[in-house]
Amino acid sequence: MELNDLPRSLQVGLLIGLVSACTGIGPTASLFRPSSPREQYGQSLKQAKLDQTALGTDWLSAGERALQDSLKITVPYRESGYFSASKAFAVGYRLEAQRGDRFLVKVETQGQKETQVFIDVFVLESRGKSSLVAASKADTNVLAWEPRRTQTYLIRIQPELLRTGSYTISITREPALSFPVKGRDSRQISSFFGVARDGGRRRHEGVDIFAPRGTPALASVDGVISGVGVSKLGGNVAFLTDNDRNIRLYYAHLDRWNVTNGQRVSIGDTVGFVGNTGNARTTGPHLHFGIYGFTDGATDPLPFIRMGRGPAKQSLLSANRLGDSVRVSAAKSVVRLSPGSEGVALREVPKATALTILGGTESWLRVELPDGLIGYVASSATEAEKRPLRRLVLPTSKPLLDAAYAQAATITTLPTGAALEVLATADAFQLVRNEAGQTGWVMVGP
Repeated sequence: MELNDLPRSLQVGLLIGLVSACTGIGPTASLFRPSSPREQYGQSLKQAKLDQTALGTDWLSAGERALQDSLKITVPYRESGYFSASKAFAVGYRLEAQRGDRFLVKVETQGQKETQVFIDVFVLESRGKSSLVAASKADTNVLAWEPRRTQTYLIRIQPELLRTGSYTISITREPALSFPVKGRDSRQISSFFGVARDGGRRRHEGVDIFAPRGTPALASVDGVISGVGVSKLGGNVAFLTDNDRNIRLYYAHLDRWNVTNGQRVSIGDTVGFVGNTGNARTTGPHLHFGIYGFTDGATDPLPFIRMGRGPAKQSLLSANRLGDSVRVSAAKSVVRLSPGSEGVALREVPKATALTILGGTESWLRVELPDGLIGYVASSATEAEKRPLRRLVLPTSKPLLDAAYAQAATITTLPTGAALEVLATADAFQLVRNEAGQTGWVMVGP
């Protein structure tokens, strides 16, 4: 007997029992341990042979599809969505990230039962490959993550099996490091990385933060002081080593120091005081702040210390609209890869096309078309399906299908002369409602 042949309540009990049995502590519990809670959960499904059932296969496949069919967003961002116990669910959000960013991903769920949501971050590489770089801890729906390279990343969220509920995901960006000058922020930076120096003979390898002489220059990380000394260009300088990120922070033009070599400091400790020593004698007091990788030289400090963009401000979609069926109300509309009119067009769809709301915001709906395409459409270009487009009388008997394709399951057989209300369309199919109130799809034509 297949797991799906059992009653839903028994499926839940059996699944939880089998998964729990496979994730307990024992002498072999740590052998070949997967690298994330989701992978551990997936491995437990395989050990319980649930991956051989339709339910388990669909869950694993949904996670893989989310890596290929990801949707593009810009941060800060938030949207709401819906998942059902009857259908495996996962969604991927693609974004551009810089080294120096720090992202906070938070997923809040609402449902009758507490739900564990797996949050995984992947780096997208060439030829469609992806590699896991960060994952939320077990039993937490929050992930703080810093990209180590500037490139495209994908955040995948996936709830555990057999749970129904709604979720809100919010993604915000903050600087990875604390700002290095007391009472100042990135608005006081007036000279940036890469600007020409000495008539173009060299490039500026940091940023200049102007402040009154004697303003404390602060430790931006927890680390160890090294390289306290004097140089021709930097004047009074100090380095602060951050072994967690494999970088060294450079403080230059200090009026005086407040640390010694080998000293361990914490974020906010005073490294020295702003001045204009070295080749800055003819300029106002400022801190030259640089970042050097252990192996890759100078890197732009700005992403590490620039101000965050604040909380996401998108207006959330009402929870009672999640899972609703709607149709295109405009003459035509465009399904896009990202929520905005500038998003890449995936497909142009005509008026009356049926759409299912999976999530999104008040302005942009994340929808699924009858053929499985997922993307965003402008909410203003849609309407509810309740009011019929027209009425149809069947010239011949036809099956009422539960999906818009010929091999879909038959709900009932509609007799010749059946009076139907047409609610939406999808290529050669029409979404109809019969006099008994049943809704389904009929194929147009003979």
